[in-house]
Amino acid sequence: MVNNSQTIKKSGVNYFMQGFQLIKQPGLRSFVFIPLMINLVLFAGTIYFAVGKLTELFTWINGQVPDYLGWLNFLLWPLALLTILVVMSFIFSSVMNWIAAPFNGLLAEKVEQHLTGKSLNTGNSVDMVKDLPRIFGREWIKLKYYLPRALLFLVLFWLPIIGQTAAPILWFLFTAWMMAIQYCDYPFDNHKVPFDDMKFALKNTKGSSFSFGATVTVFSMIPIVNFIVMPVAICGATAMWVDKYREAYKNNVIAPD
Repeated sequence: MVNNSQTIKKSGVNYFMQGFQLIKQPGLRSFVFIPLMINLVLFAGTIYFAVGKLTELFTWINGQVPDYLGWLNFLLWPLALLTILVVMSFIFSSVMNWIAAPFNGLLAEKVEQHLTGKSLNTGNSVDMVKDLPRIFGREWIKLKYYLPRALLFLVLFWLPIIGQTAAPILWFLFTAWMMAIQYCDYPFDNHKVPFDDMKFALKNTKGSSFSFGATVTVFSMIPIVNFIVMPVAICGATAMWVDKYREAYKNNVIAPD
């Protein structure tokens, strides 16, 4: 069983920040590079397309408004670009988790090997290709868990009083919980731990789980910075797995925070 005196004192925030150090390690940088470049290329391509459409929209608007309102461009363009960046950031955090899922699992494996000095012996690249259906199936399980709950929370925004007070707080907490599930699942899944067992483990260590997920959520809201959130979160989540869950699962004991 994991020694709680060594692990409980480390919060989820600490683990996320540790991820920034781990992605710079020489043996891990190449595994960070692939999902990061996929993210950058797709994001840049989508932004280029969106800005092109936005240019067409503003050209049409300029043809509809009087010349003396031309100054609105200086106000609306920055707002429109910022909106696109923020919206696309949230969309890509979901899309990229699907596209990069195999690479994310591989990164989690290499981080664990770096931290423990022990190989997971998950096979070669051919074995990884054969394992793709199971990997994407796991992402589908997470999506099925997320969607109905997300829709329920979004309905709260339309309720009087609750929508303006409690709903934003509840939505943030739910997002933090999902971020913890999303990124902690990679090291759990590498060890073939069932999804429900992974959720139980995270619920049993709520303090670490929510503080980790909340930190990921905050950094995901920052344009440009959110490019590196995914590999950082995977590294941090794997470090948390090694400290809090790895040995505990060997002994069938998950100690609460």
